[in-house]
Amino acid sequence: MPLIVLWDIDHTLIENSGVSKEIYASAFAAAAGRAAVRPARTEGRTDRLILAEMFRDHGVQPPGWDQILRALETAGAVREADLARRGRALPGAREALAAVGAEPGMVSSVLTGNIFANARVKLRAFGLDVLLDMECGAYGADSMDRAALVQVARDRVRAAHDLPSDTPVVLIGDTPRDVQAALESHAHVVAVASGIHSSEELREAGATTVLPDLTDVPALMSHLRSLVRALI
Repeated sequence: MPLIVLWDIDHTLIENSGVSKEIYASAFAAAAGRAAVRPARTEGRTDRLILAEMFRDHGVQPPGWDQILRALETAGAVREADLARRGRALPGAREALAAVGAEPGMVSSVLTGNIFANARVKLRAFGLDVLLDMECGAYGADSMDRAALVQVARDRVRAAHDLPSDTPVVLIGDTPRDVQAALESHAHVVAVASGIHSSEELREAGATTVLPDLTDVPALMSHLRSLVRALI
């Protein structure tokens, strides 16, 4: 039985050290024609939702999504070197990705609120992009709703890897929105308390498996294998 493993990026795999909020502020300024005076609210939101809320918070009518998308791509591209200098891959992230990628039957991809181009920038800045199949993940341009991204990724991974329709999915992320997205879409979830949310908050959101970080790779792999064994 195969397993689809979907990874969040920010505060799960990497620490962006404020670069994300700078990307949103720059994209907003380019698309709105004025500087942002209120910071972006992120915490598991998708890029579509983040920018929609920024325009609403500033009382500005948003332009079309294509214009916003171009502004986000430009803002992300010019900050890759800065991200590599200021940010970091989180402890255990590289080893965990490598272990999942080497496990027979497991397909490792991305489920993130970032648009594809900026997800690639963030992972490439730390050499993590080569450890995932990014082409079949789900991204912030696909929907405002994070839960809807799970089905997008399911369909893409199944089609790309010719997997059965009942292949189970596990989402690995650091926010209550990640947990909610998994529960609403009937996916498994591994919550990681490596962001601003505590283990208690993640359990209260509904996660039954919560790790302090990704450093205990054997424990993570044991849990992922148990999900597969339970379905055999």
